Amino acid sequence: MDSETPRLPARDAGIPAAAIRAQLAGARAAGLDCTQLLLDSGISPAILDDPDARLGREAVAGLLRREWDLLSDESGGFLARPWMPGTFAMMGHACISCPNLRRALLRSGRFVSMVSDDLRIRLVEDGEEARLIFHHGNDKQLPNQIFVESLAVIWLRFFSWLIDRTILLERINLAFPPPDYNEDYSDMFPCRHYFHQRETCLVFSTRFLQMPLVRDPQQLSEFLARAPECLLAQYKSDNSYTGRIRRMLQAQNGIENLSLDDVAERLHISPQTLRRRLKEEGNSWQDIKDSVRRDMAVYQLKQQETAVAEIAERLGFSEPSAFNRAFKKWTGLAPGAYRDKFRS
Repeated sequence: MDSETPRLPARDAGIPAAAIRAQLAGARAAGLDCTQLLLDSGISPAILDDPDARLGREAVAGLLRREWDLLSDESGGFLARPWMPGTFAMMGHACISCPNLRRALLRSGRFVSMVSDDLRIRLVEDGEEARLIFHHGNDKQLPNQIFVESLAVIWLRFFSWLIDRTILLERINLAFPPPDYNEDYSDMFPCRHYFHQRETCLVFSTRFLQMPLVRDPQQLSEFLARAPECLLAQYKSDNSYTGRIRRMLQAQNGIENLSLDDVAERLHISPQTLRRRLKEEGNSWQDIKDSVRRDMAVYQLKQQETAVAEIAERLGFSEPSAFNRAFKKWTGLAPGAYRDKFRS
């Protein structure tokens, strides 16, 4: 095979070579000759040692399919009990008949527990916040960060496809340090990233859980026929007004200093048009503002020693009691109780 693998410029879309090298850990532990695997897939093994190298998604998809076939394992050798070819497809078919995202995510978790001994995917709801938790027992004691991250990416993109709406993340917590391909996290998870956490979980608003599944079995079959290529890219670029405003607020030191009129001016539209566009996306200015406030409040309660009254002031609340009421509505707990629960 061609030993001079065509690579993509660093700024172009593609998969970092460092991520591919990490992903092959399961295959290597299973005894697969990864050098030959790469050559048979038309990829030069030397490219994986280039920190700036990126591989096209089509080439990576071909490598993954070949690896899964040789291992008879869609987990790439990371799970104690292999996922036989077709396991993910069966999970998709099990979920397609669910009425909404909540039921689909719960069913996917039950399915995973039936076919895995050391993997659990769990949905937890706290007030207006949903957490999709990924726990890998890692019975094989492998460097498994890329495996857990990949599962989170796949679940995020697949279930966004099922509801035909990008699930906007509030944040992602990762039970790992930043990887060598940390700069790609904004594409993998377009939200705030918190490393060295106790668990790996995707955090998003519970309003998404009520959204109906809009795909049918025929569409699912066509989607699966294009896997894994279709899961190696973000489902839809988040150019929504909701996503753009969230990013704007997250970059703002003082949320209270930014009004809807200010945001509309930055987006070069009128406030009336912005309100209408947000309504079409199922959001409002207050919803987005509260979502970012919740994210910032949770971070400061968990990671910093900031007093509750100071957090309330930073987030633009007129008094601590108003912040306490809002936070209890968001999470089901008062700020102090939430901090105590996390630390215990």
